[in-house]
Amino acid sequence: MPEFRTGLIAFIGRPNVGKSTLINALVGQKVSITSRKAQTTRHRVRGVLTRTDAQYVFVDTPGLQWQRRSLLSDRMNAAAARLVGEVDVVGLMIDARGWRPEDDRIVGLLPAATEGHGHVVLIINKIDQLRSRDLLLPLIEASRDRYPFADIVPVSAERGDQLTALLAVLQAHLPPGEPLFDADQLTDRSVRFIAAELIREKAIRLLGDEIPYGLATTIEQWTESDGRAVIGATVWVERESHRGIVVGAGASKLKEIGRQARLEIERLLEKPVHLDLWVKLCQRWRDDAAQMARLGYGLHE
Repeated sequence: MPEFRTGLIAFIGRPNVGKSTLINALVGQKVSITSRKAQTTRHRVRGVLTRTDAQYVFVDTPGLQWQRRSLLSDRMNAAAARLVGEVDVVGLMIDARGWRPEDDRIVGLLPAATEGHGHVVLIINKIDQLRSRDLLLPLIEASRDRYPFADIVPVSAERGDQLTALLAVLQAHLPPGEPLFDADQLTDRSVRFIAAELIREKAIRLLGDEIPYGLATTIEQWTESDGRAVIGATVWVERESHRGIVVGAGASKLKEIGRQARLEIERLLEKPVHLDLWVKLCQRWRDDAAQMARLGYGLHE
């Protein structure tokens, strides 16, 4: 029998490259929220996949970016960069349409070749969006010149292409060891955390381009029985003008956020859910360490 392997695998990359989508696809269940907005992921979200010969513990990091600067974004960048040295395997993700300056900047965060680079795998995502697969080979060759990657794996997280090949490559770089989590555990996050994130996901998807960066969600009430759950949550905004946008005319926008979130939370809990949402103001919380901690963004987890 082969040795059982287990370890932490961090996916890093610029915003919207597909890290959360890939983790959800590999785990087989949504454990990290997704949207087209940059830095949707704000926490280290761990997804767990257990097989007969390996346990993969995936860590979803915030998308590294330097355009929208705030204390929150600076801390998210620092947390993601620090994680590179704390895991067993690093999966750097880029878009199949080619390298960008932000990708090269992230390469600069990887361990120097003299420090050992056997645990850095390049994942080329969104291969389904290429007009021809013939474009992959030149991209792979160009990638070899940027860093001595241990392996290079093209995938489509959205369609599930090449995920089996990716798992085989990742397993080869994991150290032998005992499982870190129970075999049936899919994440180390609580259902309350996931519920709050699902509400934030729906708000981000339904609102405009500017508001999502100042949105946060917290769970205020959670009462659960065998047949029903009653949840109360707050959607926090940074500006008074944003409150009306989130609520919408006749509370239409907030109702739709709540409806979509409720359906997903019901699937998560496998029971009916009554969800109440409130919208409150917390000015400039992304640049206030105390308010960030109060809203759950200590970023030390």
